[in-house]
Amino acid sequence: MNIAVVGTGYVGLVTGTCFAETGNNVICVDIDKEKVKRMQNGSIPIYEPHLEGMFQRNIKAKRLSFTTNLKEAIDKSLVIFLALPTPPDENGSADLSHVLDVTNQLGKIIKEYKVVINKSTVPVGTAELVQKAISKNCKSEFDVVSNPEFLREGFAVDDFMKPDRVVVGTSSERAKKVMEDLYKPFVRQGNPILFMDEKSSELTKYAANSFLATKISFMNEIANLCEKVGADVDKVRMGIGSDERIGKRFLFAGIGYGGSCFPKDVLALAKSAEENKYDFKILKSVMEVNKHQRELFFETINKHFKNKLKGKKIAIWGLAFKPDTDDIREAPALYLIENFLKAGARVSAYDPEAMNNAKKELGQKINFGNDHYEVLKGADALVICTEWSVFRTPDFDQVKKLMKAKLIFDGRNLYAKEQMKELGFGYSSIGR
Repeated sequence: MNIAVVGTGYVGLVTGTCFAETGNNVICVDIDKEKVKRMQNGSIPIYEPHLEGMFQRNIKAKRLSFTTNLKEAIDKSLVIFLALPTPPDENGSADLSHVLDVTNQLGKIIKEYKVVINKSTVPVGTAELVQKAISKNCKSEFDVVSNPEFLREGFAVDDFMKPDRVVVGTSSERAKKVMEDLYKPFVRQGNPILFMDEKSSELTKYAANSFLATKISFMNEIANLCEKVGADVDKVRMGIGSDERIGKRFLFAGIGYGGSCFPKDVLALAKSAEENKYDFKILKSVMEVNKHQRELFFETINKHFKNKLKGKKIAIWGLAFKPDTDDIREAPALYLIENFLKAGARVSAYDPEAMNNAKKELGQKINFGNDHYEVLKGADALVICTEWSVFRTPDFDQVKKLMKAKLIFDGRNLYAKEQMKELGFGYSSIGR
């Protein structure tokens, strides 16, 4: 099948590359000329495990190509995926300007039947807006489909190639047949393609992410209660996670969720509810708890130093919002760094993949180490913000030699409290 993917961020690039991997001819479109040129030359713009090899392989096989020419891509393709950003606008609602700008152009380009697919995370009713935007200038037949992505950064390739389910919103039998053929190679083990109306499909994505964010915030509240009553949140997690009605995932206490999806999608769903005159109380609490969690962690550190962080050196392990990605959007580490700097502390940080993005964001405000040991030299405290595997079993003897004070604030509960006590570290974690 001939496919155009408009937008080459995390979702667009993974989508295009994975469809090329199953034998389709894919043209990825982006307005960033320099980015397109780099991709044409085989340089991948994001870090995502297992993506680069697939990316290179399909470029070499000439199944995956890149262009800035939207018309060229549309003319050659039956299927058009819109994988465009939908950032929060000033009031928190999803900004559809990128989506509608492209769809207005599509109306002038489409000359024969096409299936236009919203892969972007969009509010309920967007399919109707896209339909109207294209129809204004288009006389040819086309269908608009909602097909939300459920890709976890760090696992995006596996999630795409072996999806738990594929959600498709369409009222067109013709489009349904195209979508069945398109996704058939990915569901050979029997996982379902769930067909539904467009509005239900659009809401499904927001509901899924908001529910997962709710689980995280709930466990952070349980962790805070554990601190008060002397319980251990890790033991509570195992106790409730073994209940199949609850499940084991997204129950780890920490310093809150971040990234490009959860904060944006929870806020957008809450705003959508507000616009429809519904008070979504749970989502308001989820956002409040998430914000409070990182504030509480900073206050714990600040309190330890008796509100005198000025001149202290703080070492940070982890800048990405989660491991196995270079994405720092809404990362708790950025909030903490900002507050350390306001308090007059000096910050040295290391992350296995997110350093370049962090340098663009932070510039010369902090120091960056070449590895996780380098940032520890003369540090008054180590603060762990991301649970990268490389941080799980460090050489603690070396850690002790490098640090000025043997003090660790663990925002991801990587280490056993008993072990840290035996090693002679002052150790603070979450809910234990």
